[in-house]
This record gives sequence, C-alpha cells and structure tokens, in this order.
Amino acid sequence: MSVVRVGIAGMGAAGLAFVPALRKHPGFDWVAMAEPVEAVRQECAREHGVAAYPSLTQLLDHPGLDAVYIATPTELHTDQVVQAARAGKHILVEKPMAVGMDAGRAMVEAAERVGVVLVVGHSHSHDLPIRRMRELIASGELGAVGMANNWCYTDWMQRPRRPAELDTAQGGGVTFRQGSHQFDILRLLCGGLARSVRARSFDWDPRPRAIGAHSVWIEFDNGAAATAVYNGYGGLSSMDLCENISEWGFAQPPGSRPVHQAAGGGSPDQELLAKRRRAGTAIPPQAPYQPFFGLTVVSCERGDIRQSPQGLRVYTRDGMREMVLPADRSPRELVLDEFHDAIAGGRAALHDGRWGLATLELCVAALQSSATGAEVRLAEQTPVDRPANAAP
Repeated sequence: MSVVRVGIAGMGAAGLAFVPALRKHPGFDWVAMAEPVEAVRQECAREHGVAAYPSLTQLLDHPGLDAVYIATPTELHTDQVVQAARAGKHILVEKPMAVGMDAGRAMVEAAERVGVVLVVGHSHSHDLPIRRMRELIASGELGAVGMANNWCYTDWMQRPRRPAELDTAQGGGVTFRQGSHQFDILRLLCGGLARSVRARSFDWDPRPRAIGAHSVWIEFDNGAAATAVYNGYGGLSSMDLCENISEWGFAQPPGSRPVHQAAGGGSPDQELLAKRRRAGTAIPPQAPYQPFFGLTVVSCERGDIRQSPQGLRVYTRDGMREMVLPADRSPRELVLDEFHDAIAGGRAALHDGRWGLATLELCVAALQSSATGAEVRLAEQTPVDRPANAAP
C-alpha cells in the first residue's frame, strides 16, 4: 500500500479525532500540522512529535507533503481548500464543506481544475451500519426503498461553542453542522438524487440565539421520501431511542451521561477554553458498539431496517434477523480508506466534492424553506451510483 504523507490544518476536536485513525492506518503518515493558537500548537507538537506550523501556507510547504485534512472552522474552508488545491495537495475537508453554494462550487472547481482528490467528511454516512444499510438496499432483497428517517435528539446547544458555530451566516446552527450528517445519511440510503425540500427550523432559547432544532421533509427522484428531525436543546436523548448507545458507540444509560455547561453561560473566552478542554476527549478513537447518530429506520417494499448495538436488524414478514457487524475500526478509519483509495487510484471517492456540494444544497434549501414556508427544488444533486470520476 502506498503511503500518503498528510498534514492536519486545525487541531480542535475534529483534527484531534483523526489522529488515532491516521496513526493506525497503514496508508498514511501524519507528518505535520498547522494551528494558529500558539499554546495549542506547542502542546500538540510536544505530544505528537510532528512538525508544527502557525499557518496553512507554511504547512503546504512542508517537504514531501501529499495531502491535507482541513479541520478548521467552516467559514475558513473555501479559501483554504482553494489554496491547498493550487498547491497540488489532495484534500479531506470537514463537513459542512462551506457556508454557501457559491463557496462550495469554488472548492469543487479548484480541485477538479488541477486534478486533486477532494473528499468531504467525516459524516455519519461513513458509519459501517449506514453503509451496510445501503448495500442491503442495493441488493434488491427488500425491494425498492420507500422511506428513510433519521431522528436525532442531543444536547448540542448545551456544549461549549465558538460564536461562529451558532451563526447561520458562518455555517453555524444545527441545520448546517448536524443536518449535514443527516442529509448525507438520507441521500446515501435513498439513492442520492433528492428532488425537493420542505422544512421548519426553530430557535427556542435566547441564550444564545441560534437554530437549535429542525424538521425536514425530503422527496427523491425515485419516489422515496425521508425525514430529518434534530433537536439539540438537551431534553430527550437519542440514546433513549437507541438502547442507551451513544453517537460514538458507548453504552451510556441515564445517570452516566455527561452533562455540559450551557452554551452562552460564560464569556466567549470562557466558552473557547471549555471547548478546547473538551476537544481531546469529545470523539473517542474506538468503541465497543456501533455508532448511533440518532435513530435511523429504512422502510423498503418487503421489509424494514434499523441499527442495533451490534449492527443491523432486518424485519420482514418472516420475522427479524440480526446482522452483526465488526466494531474493530472507527468511522474515521473508514473515511481514510475512501480518501486513500481515491488518491492511490484504486477507486473514486463517493463523498467527493460533488457529493458534498449536493449535501450542502440540502442544508441551504432547508433554511430557505423554513424562512419562506415554501418547498425548495434542488439542482445540484448527484446519485450514489454515478459513473466513477477519473482518479488523478
């Protein structure tokens, strides 16, 4: 397996979450990172023993660098992806890929112009149970998919936040930051070609003002319909619907779940400090059970599928059967498989720039529908089973 020398831009929760996966993956060598906050940069350099730079520009000049993972705030993604593409580096960029459609298109065009790989993730559509759901649908065993639903209840609004994470104009709020997971999952399960969106978003807490919940209805060209329900205000937990298994695959019965300080409970500096303290432990590298990003249920002509702690449960008129899936590899290792395969030329990425742009379109359309009360038609969608793009 060819080894890709990679750098990380941004050493917050997203960047740190990829470190164990990069260290474990035989196809990558993590050689450098960029982090503008000096104290964080120095701490990461001491702990991990990689070259450390204060800017992406300097990181891109690191000798022999092949690729970069951009884990910086959403509002910085477009300029940084364009810069990395111009430098000839393959790019993995955190979701949501951009704040708006023009920004997303600029990223895709920059990568395609010079022939570098652009992959958007991590999103929970990389999770093994979601991928196996798609494979089961594609097999035709249960007939055509008719409905797919993802319902997620969390305390997202109660966690420490930078102001931009709550500002829709900068890609903040749950529709951009968490809906991007849901829409990626639902597009994968329903074939990718969403046709239209109707949505309502909600802002129920003045401290802080932000979109903290939404209900989204999606129709697909193949006749499938999907719902994405998200509530981040910290009441009901999805774990109560998912056998007490957390988003990252840990058993957390009531009473053992972490309690977060309410966002807005301190000054911006206090929020940022709390966020940095949480960053190193927010996303564990390995778990005993399958990850649950809320409750995902798929209904096909001849049966239904849902996740279980061990994998999937398939329900038909003949009864229920359990599909046990391995839990030895983290979702981010699966992201890296896709990224490496695309770079090495083995297989084009599904979650490429065009796929990410289509998911971003649903985020933008859901907010537009909520604001106007109207159905929004979609124009940037791309199918799951599209012809493979030529690998560079």
